[in-house]
Amino acid sequence: MHRRHLLIAGGSFMALSGCASAGAGMMGGGAAPDPASLAEEARIARAVLPVQTPRAELLQPWTGPYGGVPPWDKVTAAKLRAALIEGIELQRNDYNAIANNPEPPTFANTLAAMQMAGEPLDLAGSIYGVMTSNIGSDDYNEVDTEVSPLLSAASDEISFNEKLFRRVKTVADNADAMGLNAQQKRIAERSRDAFIRSGAALSPEGKAELGRINTALANAFTAFSQKVVADENTWTVIPNEAGMAGVPADNKAAAAAAARARNVQGWAIVNTRSSVDPFLSFADDRALREQVWRKFVNRGDNGDANDTNATIAEIVRLRHQRARLLGYQNHAELRMQDTMAKTPAAAFDLMNRVWAPAKARVAEEVADMRAIAGHDIEPWDYLYYAEKVRKQKYDLDQNELKPYFELNNVRAGSFEMAHRLYGFTFDKLPTGAVPVWHPDVVVYEVKDAGRHVGLYYTDDYARPGKRSGAWMTTYRSHSTFDGDKNTLGSNNNNFIKAEGGAPILISLDDAETLFHEFGHTLHAYSSTVVYPALGGTPRDFVEYPSQVHEHWVLSRPILNGYMKHVETGQPMPQSLVDKIEAASTFNQGYATVSYLSSALVDMDLHTQATPPTDIDAFEKASLERYGMPKEIVMRHRLPQFNHLFTSDAYSAGYYSYLWSETMDADTWAYFEESGDVFNPDIAARFKSIMLAPGNTVDRGEAYRAFRGRDPDVRALLKVRGFPTS
Repeated sequence: MHRRHLLIAGGSFMALSGCASAGAGMMGGGAAPDPASLAEEARIARAVLPVQTPRAELLQPWTGPYGGVPPWDKVTAAKLRAALIEGIELQRNDYNAIANNPEPPTFANTLAAMQMAGEPLDLAGSIYGVMTSNIGSDDYNEVDTEVSPLLSAASDEISFNEKLFRRVKTVADNADAMGLNAQQKRIAERSRDAFIRSGAALSPEGKAELGRINTALANAFTAFSQKVVADENTWTVIPNEAGMAGVPADNKAAAAAAARARNVQGWAIVNTRSSVDPFLSFADDRALREQVWRKFVNRGDNGDANDTNATIAEIVRLRHQRARLLGYQNHAELRMQDTMAKTPAAAFDLMNRVWAPAKARVAEEVADMRAIAGHDIEPWDYLYYAEKVRKQKYDLDQNELKPYFELNNVRAGSFEMAHRLYGFTFDKLPTGAVPVWHPDVVVYEVKDAGRHVGLYYTDDYARPGKRSGAWMTTYRSHSTFDGDKNTLGSNNNNFIKAEGGAPILISLDDAETLFHEFGHTLHAYSSTVVYPALGGTPRDFVEYPSQVHEHWVLSRPILNGYMKHVETGQPMPQSLVDKIEAASTFNQGYATVSYLSSALVDMDLHTQATPPTDIDAFEKASLERYGMPKEIVMRHRLPQFNHLFTSDAYSAGYYSYLWSETMDADTWAYFEESGDVFNPDIAARFKSIMLAPGNTVDRGEAYRAFRGRDPDVRALLKVRGFPTS
């Protein structure tokens, strides 16, 4: 889910996530009200809100089939701006009505009403996130620059409303006396605590200062995002065919198409990972590899108009000021209050447990590569010589795998996984059946055991202005409070489109990424949540449902039915699968160190007693303290670290992928140990306990209910091929 603006107490408790959206539900959360009670509660809540008639076109309730769909075909930057500005005013009126209600506070007239407040702005906000992330043209960037601080101020206005806070606190503090059920009590208490973390208990002077900080941060987040996108919208020209020697034919064709699209001669290696990594892995020309690598790793760090270092320093300074103002030692301590890890120390403990064996493995990998290369390994050599070692040790060539991973087949395989595990089906809608924001977008109807649960949009291809990476977004999340709401969401990738209808062949890593993002989708569409406020999950849980689904890519039923050779139509032979499995822990030193260095530096940056002002110097010093191998660079260097600096979402939280992977590895072991990776009993329990319930109960308690114990970190170490003792 990609929404940069968190309305702490608002409409649908919009959950911030660079990669994911979480489902929700009922496991262990206590009995929910019966339908009649819910209807009465919703009636009381709706009666509190003023009757308002939005003027802006993009604030109107969504119409059309499937419970109403976003009007992507009617969106323009001007209409979006008007909707967001008017939506802020309508939201203000809703919250003022709740705060100024003369009736004594109850769950229905306060907390339930808050879940309805700002509904028109929620609609426009869903559109806003897509147009700034998936389109990202200059006109939408202008809207983003103007409206981002206004949305931040609107969120602060809710948090700083003293009357509203007093009502929420009264309900939370008296939940038992009021007879609230477990879910209602959890909503009230979490809302009260979120208000406090957002400054509700500050003095008027403190609130004014916090408002200033939050507005400044909103501006800085927008500036950072736009600078990085601008640097990613560049490329390296390879002028002659000799420079493309070694590059697979499909990647070479994509680079030629990219050059033609940019009106340059030769081949263009676009400055995004999906273009750069294949070149670094296979291009024989070492000097060109270095040129492409330097351009990529220096995004945002070139001392020009798109340099982000000063912006980062400002963000870090403001975050530290905010944390101290709210009574915390640092930003990490503040951010980790509502996580599974709870403290920076707990996150560091897990990271350090994995860091040492990962570095040791890198030393082994480098020794193997030096033996082939005959020279020292530089960062632009690592992926290239890793492929040589893979071929030598395991007789496995990544190019041998790609013909089995045609994009449409991989997508179909993900659907089969969802059906076998959980009973979901995905039926493609005819073109034009519902509006889309770009002609590349394909839409599917989602059913759960034959029952309609939502629509699924896919946006698979890279284009100028679209942010890099892969992510999942939710436009409408499931809930049954105030009527049964279906789910609308999307998966977004950045594959390079082939010309002339040629098949799009992706790597095994790309296929796993597609299944990963689809795992977020399955989390959302599994939801049985009653109240929208319990639809999100902690940052260090949200990647768990996505990561575990990567494992099914190479399961035999999926391989046999869908991962078929693009030319012969034959499924991947077991001999090749055996090679992949034999090499499954290959290069895990590189993969772990490149990721974990980013997570360690993130936490290090946000636990400093004095925020650094020279970001490049801090990054270098931090890596030296951790003993970063010189042959590897962080997966995300600070100057381009979107997870950290386009919002607060993953700040002091990039460790969460490792935290989630601990549960993911332990869960996969559970399936494997059963003798059937599609074990229907385990799958049903996983869906009902881990996917469906959202945040109706503590996620650690939920995991213990599912697995019978806490996750075992040794499963993670085993998956990565590291010593488990």
